[in-house]
Amino acid sequence: MTPARRRLTFIGLGFLSLVVASTLALTAFEDNLVFFYSPTDINEKSIIADRPIRIGGLVKDGSIVKSNDGITVRFEVTDLKYSIPAIYKGPLPDLFKENQGVVAEGQLTEGIFRAKTILAKHDENYMPKEVAESLRKTGKWKGTGKN
Repeated sequence: MTPARRRLTFIGLGFLSLVVASTLALTAFEDNLVFFYSPTDINEKSIIADRPIRIGGLVKDGSIVKSNDGITVRFEVTDLKYSIPAIYKGPLPDLFKENQGVVAEGQLTEGIFRAKTILAKHDENYMPKEVAESLRKTGKWKGTGKN
């Protein structure tokens, strides 16, 4: 094998190694991604069931129902166009209440969002950028707070 062919072989193997390493890294990264959706996105797109996602919007007025066990809560997340029923088992943030911004992380199973984590807005002037934008797209919420 000539030196030029040997160099070309090493360059080719190096490039192939780089492609394989990049593919493995991106595959591992994709498995850990958690995408954000509004209730409208969920109704209009096909969302893969049982895959971790985040939904955000407002807690629908009159939708909070606490179970007798004291730790399970049922509620609906709305973007003022569509609503998604949700269930959460665990302690709620102090600021979790009706007509307030919420982001929940969990899985959509059989049309019900099973939340594992609940994040409520932390003051009166803040709402996550994605949630605010989603609500503005409906044309029903203008919002005066900072994002």
